[in-house]
Amino acid sequence: MALEFTTTNFDTEVIKSSKPVLVDFWAEWCGPCRMIGPIVEDLGKELEGQLKVGKLNVDQEPAIAQKYGIRNIPTLLVFKNGEVADKIVGAIPKPMLLKKIQPHLDN
Repeated sequence: MALEFTTTNFDTEVIKSSKPVLVDFWAEWCGPCRMIGPIVEDLGKELEGQLKVGKLNVDQEPAIAQKYGIRNIPTLLVFKNGEVADKIVGAIPKPMLLKKIQPHLDN
């Protein structure tokens, strides 16, 4: 299951993570977010141990979304060593998402 990132745990869980982290910026009212949500959950299970996966609700955590320039959702950011390593905007199929994430994984 994907973690829920908030202001209180973002620094610890994402920025200071020893593993790459996939953050799904989403909102309840967003149709494409609901489409990609199960894909994000699947990747969290499949890549357990290689990648930390979580979701951040932009309505509940607008400061973090603003800090990373999130203007469209869903937006997925891959963090590595506390920095944004990649950005994926929109609901894309699982194979494409996996292809974007793969280079950032610790093997």
